[in-house]
Amino acid sequence: MQGTVIKSTGSWFTVLSGDGEITQCKLRGKFRIKGIKATNPVAVGDEVVFKNSIDGSSGWITGILPRHNYIVRKSTKLSKVSHIIAANVDQAVIIATLAYPRTSTGFIDRFLITTEAYHIPAILVFNKTDIYNEKQLQDLEKLMGLYESIGYKCLKTSAIRGDNLGQLKEVLKDKRSLFSGHSGVGKSALANAVQPGLELKTGKLSEAHKKGLHTTTFAEMHPLSFGGFLIDTPGIKEFGLTDFNRKEIAERFPEMRKHMHDCKFSDCTHTHEPGCAVLEAIK
Repeated sequence: MQGTVIKSTGSWFTVLSGDGEITQCKLRGKFRIKGIKATNPVAVGDEVVFKNSIDGSSGWITGILPRHNYIVRKSTKLSKVSHIIAANVDQAVIIATLAYPRTSTGFIDRFLITTEAYHIPAILVFNKTDIYNEKQLQDLEKLMGLYESIGYKCLKTSAIRGDNLGQLKEVLKDKRSLFSGHSGVGKSALANAVQPGLELKTGKLSEAHKKGLHTTTFAEMHPLSFGGFLIDTPGIKEFGLTDFNRKEIAERFPEMRKHMHDCKFSDCTHTHEPGCAVLEAIK
């Protein structure tokens, strides 16, 4: 039988078959996906082949169908091991906050570089607008303007107050969407707001560090009543890039990609070379 992995807890995988049946499965044998050295050989969103156990109470995953795409990150700064966040997604929705906790532009950019590399459309959702002061709201407008000028769709939302939740639902409608971001940015609260009855656990910020505490402990895919699926993921503290060639990384920045082929040298690093079209565009 074939089905989609909708939940992964490390050793058990919840598989949804085409007829709506749910089966709790384990992996049979060792799986190694060609070209991917990951901590998790099977990820949420994977299409798998499975068979039921003799008593029918559970099942075994015996094969993984080819992936259309996937989002992968380094497990930690020091680790060379990668972790697949989700597979076969239509779009990635990055939930960010200007404060409580602060999402750095470095984190956002590393995530966007990864989505560009795997040809996954990305949307930026800036949450918690209900708690920002006037200066923070002005800073948010500037930041949104920056990413919108590159070509990324941006939304500002409040899960608490309900700001722009209708627009967010339109973005999610009939798509398989990955929700990702730091712990504490309100991923689960936004998911609960757009899909009443979901009742995902939400957490509080650490008072000492103003950072989120993990509440989601594993990735899970939830059906949306208005069409599509939402993949809720654990909060990410660090997002390390993996499998990137230093010379090719400029191609993952749309604003550089627009100019880089006009550079004098084909191996231009866009940092100091004469005749660099990217440096000229910056001027």
